[in-house]
Amino acid sequence: MSSHSHLQLQVQPLTEIKHLKIHGRTTGALNPLTLFWTGSAIEVNLQASELWLEVESDYDHHESWISVLINSVPVSRQMVNAGRHWICVFRGMNPEQVKNIRIVKEVQAMSGDPGSYLQFHAVRTDGSFLPVEAKPYRLEFIGDSITSGEGVIGAKMEEDWIPAWFSGVHNYTAITAEAVQAEFRVISQSGWGVLSSWDNNPKGNIPDIYEKVCGLLTGPRNEALGAHAMNDFTAWQPDVVVVNLGTNDDGAFNSPEWLDEDTGRIYKQRLNEDGSYHEEDLAAFETAVTRFLAKLRSYNPGAHLLWVYGMLGLSLMPAIYRAVDEYMKSTGDKNVSVFQLPNVTNETMGARTHPGLPAHEQTARELSGYIRGLLSGS
Repeated sequence: MSSHSHLQLQVQPLTEIKHLKIHGRTTGALNPLTLFWTGSAIEVNLQASELWLEVESDYDHHESWISVLINSVPVSRQMVNAGRHWICVFRGMNPEQVKNIRIVKEVQAMSGDPGSYLQFHAVRTDGSFLPVEAKPYRLEFIGDSITSGEGVIGAKMEEDWIPAWFSGVHNYTAITAEAVQAEFRVISQSGWGVLSSWDNNPKGNIPDIYEKVCGLLTGPRNEALGAHAMNDFTAWQPDVVVVNLGTNDDGAFNSPEWLDEDTGRIYKQRLNEDGSYHEEDLAAFETAVTRFLAKLRSYNPGAHLLWVYGMLGLSLMPAIYRAVDEYMKSTGDKNVSVFQLPNVTNETMGARTHPGLPAHEQTARELSGYIRGLLSGS
């Protein structure tokens, strides 16, 4: 029986699947398809009893993980071994029934691992593909480890920095998007900020890499895959751009200075003796916020720009309000707002002293309520 049923499975390269929906920024290439960012996915509606996916992956340190969702419910989650191989997505299901299948990249793009990549080549199935309905809205989320879902998976005691503790599915981005019926994309990196990363490295900022497909990836392999190509903004315009940055900028004020070994220059966000922010350095942060909003507007002319902050402390909130006000005043752009996210508690904390699933769910509840208001124009 098993060998016989296996003969009915047809291999189809992704280029031949008529109704393939791709989530997340890509280069547009399908042969193979490279997924770069967390929450990126392929989605199909499939009338079949069995589905396999041909996956290719590699890494120097940080392996990829994927989740499989069947009819919007996560049913499996696995580490993707290095190499090229077939993964069974499901089998033995009712061949008459149409299933919505999403295969999601669980782990962020790894700026620290030039060898890390994830690709899909082909599917093998005994059924046929049907159109995937488009959602009415589109959201783009920009952020740091919180937006990468670091610490959503794993026990509170976990302290290892490993891909296993990341999730693009159990994440406020995915939960918020689901609640407002939106497709979504994520641009995020642990430790990064608006002005610098948590350790004062000025290269660890999201604004500088925003216009590239996945500009924070390094190494010849990722470059060959098109990570540094310009993103095609005309192909996908969001209704709302949600920026959740500032947590690591705050960290930079409380971290040692960073030395640029190429230039000999030292970078440090300073605190005053009384523990308050040094005025000049705070102003530099605010300028970075204002400048990023201007950049976001240039690429997303119709989107509402929503700056959110607060899951791991609120200390930069006044500066964010000032910077956003300054941007609105100087440009006359009114399609912008700020929203405070609920702070994590002992009960809602996850692994690696990051927000856990309950914190992501709480944030998604409050944020989706606010975004719903924006989308309905109320």
